[in-house]
Amino acid sequence: MERTSQIIFDKLVYSCAFETYRGDEEFIPDYFLGFQLSGETHAFHDKGKTVIKENTVILVRKNQLIRTVKHPSKDNKYQFISITLDQETLRQYSAENKITADEKFADTEQKLFFESDEFFSGYFVSLLPYINKTKAATSRLIVLKIKEAIELILQSNPDFKNLLFDFSEPYKIDIREFMNKNFMFNVPVETFARLTGRSLSGFKRDFSKAFNKTPKLWLKEKRLDEAYYLIRHKNKKPSDIYLDLGFENLSHFYYSFKQKFGMTTGEI
Repeated sequence: MERTSQIIFDKLVYSCAFETYRGDEEFIPDYFLGFQLSGETHAFHDKGKTVIKENTVILVRKNQLIRTVKHPSKDNKYQFISITLDQETLRQYSAENKITADEKFADTEQKLFFESDEFFSGYFVSLLPYINKTKAATSRLIVLKIKEAIELILQSNPDFKNLLFDFSEPYKIDIREFMNKNFMFNVPVETFARLTGRSLSGFKRDFSKAFNKTPKLWLKEKRLDEAYYLIRHKNKKPSDIYLDLGFENLSHFYYSFKQKFGMTTGEI
């Protein structure tokens, strides 16, 4: 399988593949603006599944967990371009242009992606020479391209200022609700702590109060209980679900399953 993911310059990443493949579990620490040049990205997150179709622009929120499956189109390879909007860059832009968040961004089911218009299309086409390595990007030009991305986002929806320029610290969220929505993501406990607005020690303390177990033990049991349900009641094959439930390999999943339930998956 031939696939590549290249960092063209500091904040511009180009991904390419000729066959369908599953990406790693990803913690998204910063906002990024992405463009589906060809093929489709199927993104799985705590609110379900988002399909990013060809010629679609997407603004991805910071501080979330995402799992992706990348599909080439029938007559073309998979290609996705993303440009990161880190907090330092957004703070600088906010100060230079005197644009600040004046209220909380409406956290509705509004999807942060939209059909590409001529402005976004033109913007991403202007990045292709750097991807094709026909032109080198100077540090000054990189800064300008990132600022242009922010301008286009605000032009598409001025209310996005309340999203991009909200620099408040993450607040503590309900740990039980969050973990029941995100237990299947195979990421370090430190990441779960950060996403719930806690230090690692605070997360472990609150987790113990909520579940009366350590995070490691609870995650293992929760994933195995979900596996039992899917195999027993939904006729799912272990090979089709073990990665989606946070297990790194199939043999470990089989071993853990039998250890917990006293029977193999085939004996259910």
